[in-house]
Amino acid sequence: MIGEPLTSSLLGMDREETAALVSEAGEPAYRAKQIMDAVYRQRVESLAEISTLPQEFRERLVKSGVTVGAARIENKFVSSDGTVRYLIAFADGQSVETVWMPEGDGGEAGDGSEAGAEAEGSNISTSGAKARSEESEHIAALKRCATQNPTKKDRSVQDRVRQGRSTICISSQVGCAVDCQFCLTALLGVKRNLTAGEIVGQVCAVLKDQKVSPPEDRINLVFMGMGEPFLNYENFVKAGRLLVECVGIAERRMTVSTAGIVPRIRDFGGEAIRPKLAISLNASNDALRTRLMPLNKKWNLEMLIGAARDFPLRTREWITFEYVLLGGVNDEPDNAKEVADLLRGLRCKVNLIALNPGPGIDFATPSEERVTTFQKILRDAGIPAFVRRPRGRDIYAACGQLKRTVEIATSPGHALQVLSPAPKS
Repeated sequence: MIGEPLTSSLLGMDREETAALVSEAGEPAYRAKQIMDAVYRQRVESLAEISTLPQEFRERLVKSGVTVGAARIENKFVSSDGTVRYLIAFADGQSVETVWMPEGDGGEAGDGSEAGAEAEGSNISTSGAKARSEESEHIAALKRCATQNPTKKDRSVQDRVRQGRSTICISSQVGCAVDCQFCLTALLGVKRNLTAGEIVGQVCAVLKDQKVSPPEDRINLVFMGMGEPFLNYENFVKAGRLLVECVGIAERRMTVSTAGIVPRIRDFGGEAIRPKLAISLNASNDALRTRLMPLNKKWNLEMLIGAARDFPLRTREWITFEYVLLGGVNDEPDNAKEVADLLRGLRCKVNLIALNPGPGIDFATPSEERVTTFQKILRDAGIPAFVRRPRGRDIYAACGQLKRTVEIATSPGHALQVLSPAPKS
């Protein structure tokens, strides 16, 4: 029999934990697979939906305090470029943000993986009125897909979305403790860590809302939302394992970004299931990095680059360094030359991100010319450098903009859709 009353979420349990629950209940072992399939592949939201389980067993689970623990979409915002920002609510009243990018932002480009090759292909630009017309039609169709009312033509767009360039950006904490000076999330502080189930639940909620299902649909996943994953290390690692083994997202299509928690970078290199590693650099010397990222006082550039050099890379794998360009602060040619010196000899690439502005951020977005110059200096020094496209700026969904913003002022010509979740049938 199931033991004393408890509160337990099926979402977040691995195979061993689910098997133990089934065994304690006196049910046959195959019930564990039925539960896992229902929770992670069918993405049910309640025990009543697991029709493969006997009703009597489901009732006992409910009485014992067991729930599915599905994430709830409280609100969603659809950008003019097709990006969707989800506000995901949890049972304790806290919430985080998760972002769906139907064509990614180019961040995978150049990392040597299959996903990176696809991202590079998507960055090939076309010109002419016909191309612009097709792009406008494509974005409009993506927005309609996001509202869950696709037309026949839209479904063909969804088919193209499934070719491997769509990306989900997920959160690991409610808020963030790292206090990067150019990031809106830092203004929230940190409220708490997310459980492994809450991390995976974001992905399941978005997959269900977008009507896509890995591994049939190739989805890229980045741990680059709210929070520092390496400050919630155990839950992050468990979530990664569940996403690979149970949800079906390929390990090579997952990337985790850290602000530079050096001891955890070293731990991460030894994990059996390990997404690709991205490190937020954002400055070319210690004085500047400490100003922009206070954690540099604890783990400086020498320690950070040392951990990167020691990191055990797999075949064709590169480390990504992310560099947010702040106008007149860290975007000078001398900064680019210092970055090139820092990274020389590393198997790495650099993703350049022009600052995504927001209220309370006292920095400016650099001009396109300064971004291009910075990129050229790195490339001339033999460092692969890519410019990430801003996605969802108009709905505060872009990198560094996640702050659970509900009231959004849009600029002229940018239509904003604020959607409530569809009622449950």
